[in-house]
Amino acid sequence: MTSMIKRSEGHYEVRKTSYGEAYVWCPECVEVECDCGERPVLSASETVCICGREHEALLRRVLTARRAPHPWDVEYREWRKNQDEYLISEETYWLELSSLD
Repeated sequence: MTSMIKRSEGHYEVRKTSYGEAYVWCPECVEVECDCGERPVLSASETVCICGREHEALLRRVLTARRAPHPWDVEYREWRKNQDEYLISEETYWLELSSLD
């Protein structure tokens, strides 16, 4: 019987490049022990062991559909909160624009 050994959450890794930083998505994955003795690391897109056995049912039960937050989400929410102070309605915009004439 196939059993789960280790599970890894999906996450972003920051990798340094010559032009700055790149955020690379590392999908959620599961290390399983197959009946053939192999220990493949499988994900939602890779569900077959090297021996050909399909482990999709096990992966579907184990893996979640949650999305990991982007590293910049908190910074964006803070910026967006501050921007709301400066936004004006379209009606106010047109009134101000018409007063310029």
